Amino acid sequence: MKLKNFLIVVKDIERSKKFYNDLFGLEMLIDNDGNMILSDGLVLQEEKYWKEFLKKNVIPENNSCELYFEEPDIEAFIEKLERIYPSVSYVNRLTVHSWGQKVIRFYDPDGNLIEVGTPVR
Repeated sequence: MKLKNFLIVVKDIERSKKFYNDLFGLEMLIDNDGNMILSDGLVLQEEKYWKEFLKKNVIPENNSCELYFEEPDIEAFIEKLERIYPSVSYVNRLTVHSWGQKVIRFYDPDGNLIEVGTPVR
């Protein structure tokens, strides 16, 4: 068995598709009407369908998991992020961990936590 995909819940699937393409270059592979598979295994599912399946409310910014991306030129990524999405909500701005890795954390438009870090050596 292998992990095939990971799914996040979004309010506006087209807005989220654009966000993940603009910042991370993810491309749409399959559009199943409210359930969209992007490259690199990310699945976007519209909130209304998720609520129907679970019969529970979605809790944005619940901080129970994060999407993790690596970027060697993190300063250039931050410039791009702030230029394209100036109102992004940060959890932490550029931080350097004790082991030397630079990271930032922020939320996507639906409150899903994202971390971008430099590759760990």
